[in-house]
Amino acid sequence: MEKFSEIAYVRPDMRALAEEMKTRINELRNAKSYESARSAYLALENVDTDANTMSTIAHIRSTVNTADPFYEAETRYLHEERSRMMPLYREANQALLESPFRKEFEAEFGSYLFHNLEEQNRLLDPAIIEDKIQENEWVQKYQKTTALCHREFRGEDCNFYGLLRHMQSTDRKERKEAFTAWADTYSEIAPQLEKQYAELVKIRAGMAKKLGMDSYITMAYLNKRRYNYGPEDVKQFRKQVRNVIVPACAELFERQRRRLGIDTLCYYDEALIFPEGNELPQGNREEMVSAAQVMYREMSPETGEFFDFMVEHELFDLETKPNKRMGGYCTFLPKYKAPFIFSNFNGTSADVDVLTHEAGHAFEAYTASRGQILSAYIHSTSEINEIHSMSMEHFAYPWMERFFQNADKYRYAHLFGALNVIPYMICVDEFQHRVFEDPTQGPKQWRAIWHELEKTYMPWRTYDGNAFLEEGGFWMQKQHIFMYPFYYVDYALAQIGAFEFYTRSKKDRAQAWKDYVSLCRMGGSREYFELLSAAGLHNPFQEGSVETAVGGVIEELFQAKY
Repeated sequence: MEKFSEIAYVRPDMRALAEEMKTRINELRNAKSYESARSAYLALENVDTDANTMSTIAHIRSTVNTADPFYEAETRYLHEERSRMMPLYREANQALLESPFRKEFEAEFGSYLFHNLEEQNRLLDPAIIEDKIQENEWVQKYQKTTALCHREFRGEDCNFYGLLRHMQSTDRKERKEAFTAWADTYSEIAPQLEKQYAELVKIRAGMAKKLGMDSYITMAYLNKRRYNYGPEDVKQFRKQVRNVIVPACAELFERQRRRLGIDTLCYYDEALIFPEGNELPQGNREEMVSAAQVMYREMSPETGEFFDFMVEHELFDLETKPNKRMGGYCTFLPKYKAPFIFSNFNGTSADVDVLTHEAGHAFEAYTASRGQILSAYIHSTSEINEIHSMSMEHFAYPWMERFFQNADKYRYAHLFGALNVIPYMICVDEFQHRVFEDPTQGPKQWRAIWHELEKTYMPWRTYDGNAFLEEGGFWMQKQHIFMYPFYYVDYALAQIGAFEFYTRSKKDRAQAWKDYVSLCRMGGSREYFELLSAAGLHNPFQEGSVETAVGGVIEELFQAKY
């Protein structure tokens, strides 16, 4: 494999791909033995490997520069073509579901393969093809709107991430000014964001109706492969968070207020954990990647091999740049069995978090893709995928001296952040449920819903009189609401599992690490609860499971010297 920057993009021939798929489907349908059926199915599974790889390359390059007209057009074209092939994907699934060798397939690959195909076929309906295309167009508009935002702040041209960095300044005046600039920027584009979200809500609710579902919530759960649990289970999980985690966070934020020596902890104070300043990573981008490479080599043979591969092929785009999409992600190039990490470094400890969180995703993809025969089994559902990433953040704690002058302060801040973000995640999740319980609501109601949820789950939060945020505008800064509907409670559920791994690693690191690597190797070959059980993790929906998982973390934070 060459370096990522050297890979030539070639537009896939989607017509040829469709014809090859039809050939493989016929081979599967006409197979006279399990060996022939198996060969046909594996060929069918891999028939679009090259096309998927090119699609991923186009996606990466379009997010690195949202102002690039070529890759913007390519991603739109490829998404449209994929959407129009939905009936063919459905036919391919059906060919396997109707195979006379189903028992043999289940014996080798497990029953989850068929359960998943049966459920996902409900979504591959030609009736929603045009809706899927329109949905993607509005998502692209949203990405461009936020990516193009910038503001001059104290002589520096800042995007959203640049302003957030200033909100960690030890100078409260600077923090407040940065907060005001950040909030004003969102307030200015709020009409665009609200229009874009209104269109997305309309399209998504419409798709569910066309599929005969009672609401988009049902469709979203199916799309997320949540076969084991439903909205009522999530509601019970939220209750546990409200009863166990919210009070602990409120007390920890009160300690932070006293530590900072201020009368009221405002939103722009929350990110400053220590009055003398948060720990900042030492070194530039190249030095941090080099430190991460040493860390992963020392962590285990598996992680050393993985990260060396990432460095050798330059599978990163880490720095903040003009026109770059917000956020961070890990994606996968199937032809090369190669993960790719995208982020926006801003000079804070979050830069190191990327090298552990997204690297956790990348390690799982690298590991599972070399062990799982089926491409469908390389990745699991997001509730499991985020355990891979969040657990890696904690497993990396012993090496933080390589990145920070005072690693203990970083570890405290990180552990506190991992806990206090859970109520916010729950806010995002319940907000989306409330929106789609009545999709006729509009911007005014959305702000009211968010304002109400903040008071419930983040009672410590105050915006120092900023009208836009005080009335509930904060929801607009969460890209998952626009781009990945109902993908956020997954982080909270996964953090519970990550806390379990962390607590276990303090007692028996070798066994905890063994179970973690095993979870990564299993990829998506089993359903959610089966994977949890195989890794020795609890079901987070069961009463008392949250308290069990976070009890040690809360105790550690309360006993810390800070």
